Amino acid sequence: MTAKEASVARFAAMGTRVELHLFGCDDPEVLDAARAAILAVEDALTIHRPSPTTALNAALSGGGSAIVDDPLLFDALLAVDALWQATGGLFDPSFGRWSALGLDRTTRSASAALPLSLDFGGFGKGFALDRAVAALRAAGVTSALLSAGESSIAVIGQHPLGGGWPFAVPHPEDAGAWLVELELADASLSISSTIGAGAAKPGRAAMVRPTDGTIVSAPATAIAVAATGAEAEALSTALLVADASAADRLRAADPDRRFLFPHAAPVGAERALEHTA
Repeated sequence: MTAKEASVARFAAMGTRVELHLFGCDDPEVLDAARAAILAVEDALTIHRPSPTTALNAALSGGGSAIVDDPLLFDALLAVDALWQATGGLFDPSFGRWSALGLDRTTRSASAALPLSLDFGGFGKGFALDRAVAALRAAGVTSALLSAGESSIAVIGQHPLGGGWPFAVPHPEDAGAWLVELELADASLSISSTIGAGAAKPGRAAMVRPTDGTIVSAPATAIAVAATGAEAEALSTALLVADASAADRLRAADPDRRFLFPHAAPVGAERALEHTA
């Protein structure tokens, strides 16, 4: 196989379409290992069927405590804790109650001072891609593109034709227009938006600012590039729910890799809000 040829796997996981494109590697066991890494994260973090997370939620819903036996779940909790602190509490998969959660690394336990539940959402996709990337690197893969629903992307190395991987993020409501064009190498990309096809999926929960409980409905798209998928997911979510001053602070820390695009409200939206107020 030449460096320009791809070995590809496509499958459903975490409620979306996952694609793995490996260049310069035609070993099916390597693809299988990456796929298994993603499915293992889904099994650990899903709340849509019985899982270690639903078991933990049952314990924490009454303000209790539990030993976290699943290593993927405990690693996810530690990662979230670091990202919650890094974003000033703007990334919070416990709906604003993360400060009430205690984690004990020695006993690998979690306890809640208040009733709470966890929904890892988009973070789960980034975390899963990180695990797949680690599996591919361990197998010697040096060029790969991984995608979960097209809003969570990770790349290994450079494009097989050389240079960075080029990406153009489309405007969610203006066909043919781009929000930003980027080149990535050994990085992850996350896109979060309050409008567009993804935001309109049935059953999708409202975006809530965890620091004050405000429902975030203003049309906007946030884009974040980071070293890991977990970090990129946390940052794009934080940017989207942040108030203006917090968003400015987050962007200023890495302006070439963090973007927030406000969009015009749909025609008649203001009148509709006035009518329902």
